[in-house]
Amino acid sequence: MATRVSYPVEVKMKAIEMKLAGISNKQVLEELCIRNVSQIKTWMKWYREGEMYRLQQPVGKQYTYGKGPEYGSETAKLQAENRYLRQQVDILKKYRELERMWSQK
Repeated sequence: MATRVSYPVEVKMKAIEMKLAGISNKQVLEELCIRNVSQIKTWMKWYREGEMYRLQQPVGKQYTYGKGPEYGSETAKLQAENRYLRQQVDILKKYRELERMWSQK
């Protein structure tokens, strides 16, 4: 039986960013050395639902609904929120660009 792998938050965020950029699951798996595509799907689900705190939880540790990890400081909390909001803006920009391309056809 295989042991569980704990991926750092940076790897999870990089995988999310790559998926948002339109990179295939296979390429993300190979580049970041992730074992299973279901991991990427889970992380994307958490991202879409705004459950960013779940990316920081250790393997097997499930926080109760609505309660994430305690941030070391207010700055760390604001940085995580800022990163999430920047990614949301990037998604909207990409959508606008696609919409503009579709309307030109």
